[in-house]
Amino acid sequence: MRYDAFFINQHFTMRPLILLCFLVLISNTLKAQDYGLYQRREFTSVSGQKLPYRILFPENYNPTKKYPLLLFLHGGGERGNDNEKQLVHGAKQFLTEENRKNFPAIVVFPQCPVESYWGNVKIDRSTSPLTLTFDYSQPQTPALKAAIELVQFLIKEEGVNEKQVYIAGLSMGGMGTFEAVYRYPKLFAAAVPICGGGDAVRYDKRINKIPFRIFHGSADAVVDVKYSQQMVEKLKALKATVLYTEYPGVNHNSWDNAFAEPDFLNWMFANKK
Repeated sequence: MRYDAFFINQHFTMRPLILLCFLVLISNTLKAQDYGLYQRREFTSVSGQKLPYRILFPENYNPTKKYPLLLFLHGGGERGNDNEKQLVHGAKQFLTEENRKNFPAIVVFPQCPVESYWGNVKIDRSTSPLTLTFDYSQPQTPALKAAIELVQFLIKEEGVNEKQVYIAGLSMGGMGTFEAVYRYPKLFAAAVPICGGGDAVRYDKRINKIPFRIFHGSADAVVDVKYSQQMVEKLKALKATVLYTEYPGVNHNSWDNAFAEPDFLNWMFANKK
């Protein structure tokens, strides 16, 4: 009886654990299936730079139609060549049933190589926050150039509305967003840099027709909020359209707050060239 009772107790004790493991497995499977909607591809730039990227097409995609295109630049921690890490932040919001219905668009997440960077910036990592020196007089990085070439390729090969090409990015990607707009001011209909920064000295009136929506946390211990503040001041001086949100007490992960803004996508896709 004791022997039977032991295994009966173990059976009922293990059931919640088994159920939990099963639910975790299902959750991970569904997550993988969701990200699976982002097709895995690789692009090679004119200079030979290989750029892994994931691309999400609208439901019932018809290449004869014209759709908005969003280029999303990830942060420094997601660099690599696995063609997965770049989806960690931001990719989920484009997979919801509501957003796929209301904002049908081509969404592109390239992955920056470990040895490269989206923006041309010197970084002093001995300080906290980091000390950043932006210099747009220097050539753009191979990774940023490849990402732009990718966009230009997709405009030619897919159903892209050239009046609705957008760029967004966080941290390193926010820096790349500012620089991409500076170097290609006629390409984008709107820009959303999150906790980034740029070369405010060299920003000029070529960009004053591009609407910006900028986010940063006031307590960012990685990328000082002053770098976004400087860009906002310069954009206002250039009479550009800029909407700035600074989250009090928020650290480097201000993208969580930005993505939670109820009009985040609506604001972006409402802009056209």
